[in-house]
Amino acid sequence: MARVVVDVMLKPEILDPQGQAVHRALPRLGFEGIADVRQGKRFELEVEGPVDDAVLARIREMAETFLANTVIEDFIVKVES
Repeated sequence: MARVVVDVMLKPEILDPQGQAVHRALPRLGFEGIADVRQGKRFELEVEGPVDDAVLARIREMAETFLANTVIEDFIVKVES
């Protein structure tokens, strides 16, 4: 079985309140030197059979229509070894 990962992140121009909350908390916890934090989502899909161009196209379609809100989010699809 192969694993395909879909990483979903807010577009750079969209405010990220969860990332900002984490960023503000880090110095209080002793973690200095972090300039910014953006929070996203990661989906790991176990695929039956080989991952070819048709399978990746179908997963991209799934990401675009279901996993990500493409108005405010970008996504990347990658195959993990």
